[in-house]
Amino acid sequence: MDRVKRMIHTDYAYRIGLSGHNVTVAVMDTGIVPHMDFGKRILHFEDFCNGKAGLYDDNGHGTHVSGIIAASGDGSPQKNGGRVYSGMAPKANIIMLKVLDEEGNGTTSTVLKGLAWIAKMKDRFRIGLLNISVGMLPSAGASEQKALLDAVDDIWDRGVMVIAAAGNNGPGENTVTIPGISRKILTVGSSDDGVTGVRNLNPGYSGRGPTECCIVKPEILAPGTNIVSCSRNGTGYQAKSGTSMAAPVVTGALALAFQKYPYFTPAQMKLRVYERAYPRGEQINKMGWGVVHVENLVR
Repeated sequence: MDRVKRMIHTDYAYRIGLSGHNVTVAVMDTGIVPHMDFGKRILHFEDFCNGKAGLYDDNGHGTHVSGIIAASGDGSPQKNGGRVYSGMAPKANIIMLKVLDEEGNGTTSTVLKGLAWIAKMKDRFRIGLLNISVGMLPSAGASEQKALLDAVDDIWDRGVMVIAAAGNNGPGENTVTIPGISRKILTVGSSDDGVTGVRNLNPGYSGRGPTECCIVKPEILAPGTNIVSCSRNGTGYQAKSGTSMAAPVVTGALALAFQKYPYFTPAQMKLRVYERAYPRGEQINKMGWGVVHVENLVR
């Protein structure tokens, strides 16, 4: 994470005191463990897979994603006055909705239940952001696609900024997973997906548009390869790769931005992401606006 932060220029945000404090991020994933880096900032856990009450993550993906967003890094070494593996917004709050099983698989109905829960509870927990590092392929049934797209658009319209991973089915066109093809929500691809030798991922893995409706997707890019974050053993760290990792990098960056601009709507913040991205998309030869630039975003 220390490397990621240098790549997307976070220093200024931290110098002016931004940390994600009082910003609540909902994460739909495989669950979360009470890792030492989260402290008391896991506000709620809801299990839509097995109905369990206590915190757990039988896969590890959700804990890793949450760490990218909000880990304090307390269990990691110090470097240059900071913690090497601290998340983007180390004081943000997390709500975990477990919608994926131990294999990282889920059903549309489970995800829809999670989205309905957010619609009902967003005001109670002051949820400002939703990270979705899960998706279905465009080949899924039309009714399932529509239901999921309608649900994420509804969450967006209710004032929660939705950030989705582009998926790892690139580099061909129209390979962005659903709900990332939504016109409204912000979709994130990996800026460093050209690396070879990444386990289970081909070079150029990041899903690409345009969509069937000729929408530019993903809109924004962030590092997603070999990202070190919290592991499910509760104290350690591990590396994972994919757009599932790039999406929470952007979600955490937005937690910093919403701390400074709490009155912004999702649409206003999305426009700011567009205006402040650098380098621009054409400079890095990919579809989209470019790479998230945190200093530009919060200045």
